[in-house]
Amino acid sequence: MKKILLVDDEPNIIMALEYTLRKNNYDIFIARDGEEAIVLSEKLQPDLVILDIMMPKVDGYEVLDYLREHETLRHTTQTIIISAKQKESDVQKALSLGAKEYIKKPFSMKKLLSTVTDLLTPNH
Repeated sequence: MKKILLVDDEPNIIMALEYTLRKNNYDIFIARDGEEAIVLSEKLQPDLVILDIMMPKVDGYEVLDYLREHETLRHTTQTIIISAKQKESDVQKALSLGAKEYIKKPFSMKKLLSTVTDLLTPNH
């Protein structure tokens, strides 16, 4: 079962994502800020991180940078950003730091699930 780390400080988003992804047979772990995301990434070695940008303590950009800098995470962990930040400069910054996709809030759960499936399918 593929491991997904959800990182967001909004409980309603976490709840919706967790429910949908578990229903689709993914193993879900939750971090409520970037600091917790870094600790759990090291421990769990997730296949995918779904990451918000604006969070307390450590923001999503710093988490992306951390994932990119660590050898064990860089090659195994893919990242999808879900963020309310709408500017093209925010999107480009996230992609330049290694995010595979940037989905703007509010987002379609169907589109997110399709993106998750695409990224976690072998030979992608």
